[in-house]
Amino acid sequence: MAVDRQEVPGLPSATASGARVPAVRRRAWFVLALLVCLMLVNFADKVVVGLSGVGMKRELGLDSSQFGVIQSSFFWLFAVGSVLGGWLGGKVRARWLLAGIAALWVLSLVPMATQVGFTTVVACRVLLGFAEGPTVALAMQVAHSWFPAHRRSVPSSIVIAGAGAGPLIAAPVLTWVIETYSWHAAFGVLAAFGAVFAVLWLLGGDSEPESAPTRDRQEVATAGDRHDAAPTPDRHEAATALPERVPLRRLFSTGTLIGMALLFFVAYANTSVGVSWLPLYLRDGLGYDATTAGRLVVLPFLGAAVAVILVGVLSSALTRRGVGNRVTRGVLPAAMVLASGVCTVAFSSLDRGVPQMTLLVIGACLNSAGYGVAFAGLADVAPAGQRSTVFGIVTGIYSLGGVVAPLVIGRLVDAGASAAAGYGDGFLVLGITMIIGAVAALLLVDPDRDAARLAAAS
Repeated sequence: MAVDRQEVPGLPSATASGARVPAVRRRAWFVLALLVCLMLVNFADKVVVGLSGVGMKRELGLDSSQFGVIQSSFFWLFAVGSVLGGWLGGKVRARWLLAGIAALWVLSLVPMATQVGFTTVVACRVLLGFAEGPTVALAMQVAHSWFPAHRRSVPSSIVIAGAGAGPLIAAPVLTWVIETYSWHAAFGVLAAFGAVFAVLWLLGGDSEPESAPTRDRQEVATAGDRHDAAPTPDRHEAATALPERVPLRRLFSTGTLIGMALLFFVAYANTSVGVSWLPLYLRDGLGYDATTAGRLVVLPFLGAAVAVILVGVLSSALTRRGVGNRVTRGVLPAAMVLASGVCTVAFSSLDRGVPQMTLLVIGACLNSAGYGVAFAGLADVAPAGQRSTVFGIVTGIYSLGGVVAPLVIGRLVDAGASAAAGYGDGFLVLGITMIIGAVAALLLVDPDRDAARLAAAS
């Protein structure tokens, strides 16, 4: 039986809602574009140290282990920032919170544009990591506030694509700046772009005006109306109404959150190694010159930016065909990380050449492609009012992969018979770790099952 919209408390009339929808949709896509810019700047800030690595090591007299400490230091307070930002996400307006975070980025980048020592570099990277910790979680929270549950896979993937676009655009531009001026100038350029983003976000960015919990309840309330009218893509997603709040201990005992945390951990270990060590690997490990390395480092990020959107579209198409969330938002990203791990193991034993670079690029694409739909899977289990907290905690957990992986690579490079052999050992260990984490996620993640259990227990 159809639900009368006027009888549902808090639900706007059909006339008011119809008049409002086009404006809301336009604003939603505008905010999504700003979030893509946010992610672009965020990952350009991450990759700049790797691009500056040769000059930085020479100027500061660093060995690979010390450089690994610099790369790892970015993640020392990343988890703290993630959890704190997730908590603040439910209390502070997104306009002010993300603008404040961008201002901290700028503050951490400005000193690097001048002459600095090892300790100052580490301190600046720690501050930047703390500020960037909650960025992905908050970006997802804001994006999800503008789109209903059944349409979140594509927007989530578009936001993650901004992460791939950051190094894609930054690598050739910053390489030119470094080669023409200095590695210090590259940090100055990024500080300027961070300041510009902060102003743009203050002018036009924010969460959706209506609260996410209210909108989610309205989707459930109108499920009967949609069902009577005609079968629609979101029908099976509205069937399970999560409680408004669930104890965090219960949430993080579900297979979905445990599996997703493991999956994100190993995937982010791969991402952090690509961002921090890939430029140096291409130059010191494989012997490419600076210009060639700057061009080649773009390929994995270009492929990842395209792949993450394609996977989001695929996940959405499967959902419209009635495929459950276990497959579209669990099996799909886990299988991709598993395949990425296999590619990483394979290219670690190959010499420089087209086959090795092909496997490297494919592995990076597969690793990044599932991030967006995996976040949508988390949103299926987390009550709307707790999403920022859940996203923040999960981000804090997987950031530990960014702490460990760069340190391990640095140690193995120093311990290897040659730089190439050390890098090969590092990527071999990384690939095996990814395979283990992905298999665990395949066995554990099931958003539909866990959402139903949480609803039944409320």
